[in-house]
Amino acid sequence: METQYYGAIIEAILFAWGDPLEIKEIARVLELNEKTIRRSIEELMEDYQLEKRGIELVKIGNKIQLTSKKSVYPYIKKLLPKDQRRSLSRATIETLSIIVYKQPITKNQIEKIRGVKSDKPLANLLEANLIYEKDRLNSIGRPIIYATTEFFLKKFGFENLKDLPDLKSFEDDLKAFEKKSPDET
Repeated sequence: METQYYGAIIEAILFAWGDPLEIKEIARVLELNEKTIRRSIEELMEDYQLEKRGIELVKIGNKIQLTSKKSVYPYIKKLLPKDQRRSLSRATIETLSIIVYKQPITKNQIEKIRGVKSDKPLANLLEANLIYEKDRLNSIGRPIIYATTEFFLKKFGFENLKDLPDLKSFEDDLKAFEKKSPDET
């Protein structure tokens, strides 16, 4: 089999699969080593960037997925039912931010940071598949431990959690913002 044909097979597999697929699984299916598959994936990614296409390959950890480019999402959004197009509330975004930077974390720990109940934001995040119930603590009541999903990484354009902006940079920006006079903001 010719190497340029690997890309076509990988593209077809990812299109048919839909969800993120482990690179080692693609290697198993094609009966090739992971290095060859990674090289083919990189070539495909370059092709998608060079051409004016509506799709791209996205890395999510050790997985890869064929997905729509963000630039075409406004058109795709028009096809989605209204219940799939709703945005996240401020409380939900606040709760998600806490989970993102403090995970794994319990509901009680989230509520301690926020200072308010978090039942509804947690339910919204679970429904949106941005977080999941990772485990339970081995303590009284066995509270649920929450963490972000692969879908969260994909949705927000991160390959892995290490790609998140450093929390320290936000603290520095906030301090600088707070020092400005009201006229400057």
